[in-house]
Amino acid sequence: MSAFLGVLLHAIGGFAAGSFYIPFKMVKKWSWESAWFVLGVAAWLVVPMLAAAVTVPDLWNTIASADSGTLFWTYFFGVLWGIGGLTFGLTMRYLGVSLGMTVALGFTAAFGTLIPPIYYGKFGDLLNTQSGLVTLAGVLLSLVGIAVCGKAGTMKEQELDDEAQKESIAEYDLKKGLIIASVSGILSACFAFALQAGGPIAKAAIELGTKDIFQNNAVLVVILLGGITTNGIWSLLLNFKNKTGSDYTNKNTPLTKNYLWASLGGLTWYLQFFFYGMGVTFLGKKYDFASWSIHMAFIIFFSNLWGMYFKEWKGVSKKTEAVLFLGLAIIVVAIGMIGLAGYFFG
Repeated sequence: MSAFLGVLLHAIGGFAAGSFYIPFKMVKKWSWESAWFVLGVAAWLVVPMLAAAVTVPDLWNTIASADSGTLFWTYFFGVLWGIGGLTFGLTMRYLGVSLGMTVALGFTAAFGTLIPPIYYGKFGDLLNTQSGLVTLAGVLLSLVGIAVCGKAGTMKEQELDDEAQKESIAEYDLKKGLIIASVSGILSACFAFALQAGGPIAKAAIELGTKDIFQNNAVLVVILLGGITTNGIWSLLLNFKNKTGSDYTNKNTPLTKNYLWASLGGLTWYLQFFFYGMGVTFLGKKYDFASWSIHMAFIIFFSNLWGMYFKEWKGVSKKTEAVLFLGLAIIVVAIGMIGLAGYFFG
């Protein structure tokens, strides 16, 4: 049953990740960088530390027990992931929730899922067991589903003019969005590497009394410190450059609501990591590489549902809709394969 629970937890995390930009869109009369800074402080600083403090006994001794190499690489990959997270937000800004997440996460899934087992020399092991083959097939099928969803986005772009696109996405810019999405997708994969680099921290957490299911919460504190470093510095630089620092105290804007909406977006974003960490634990060490693919697939699935809800696909042909639904169906099948492989073939 652990495989089922792992997939369920990834589904909850994927829903959170696919939904974080919804409350963020409710921020009014603030610059993008101001709203993003508040979101980042909540998502990568305040909430992670509170969650870890509640679930990890002796949190700071747990982190301090790790050697300098572990702390450095966990933080460093967090910094790189932070750049991916920053550009991820820009991707939503220019491409919308549906197409933006699909393109960015297509790269993220490919790099984050397949590189770790290759790097650690475990890829060959997957070819020697039935469950490994089924899991790998599910991973590859999820990438196919991601590609099909991306194709639907390209078809949409060809069918709608700029005016129609901007009805649902105010700052729509395909060229800029695709470039940023590519950078975001590649660097966002560093989160998977950061989690693995922080393995000794998770081990120490268990030794000091943390329940297995919460072991990665201590690691998240270090990873997300890297994320807030890059996002915080960049957002404040934009505040300075664009002279938008007054947003934080401007009484001509809905200050209270803006802080609440941006913080809610940050909380929602953090929840993906909270549930992702638990999902990894339930899938186990043997197939934890598949967790990244499952997580990406669920995010794409839910973000596309949100995209349809906000009418980002309004005006497209039935053919384009069919391609989109085909991609989503493939992703659902792939998720089922990965989740059930260990249960039926382990």
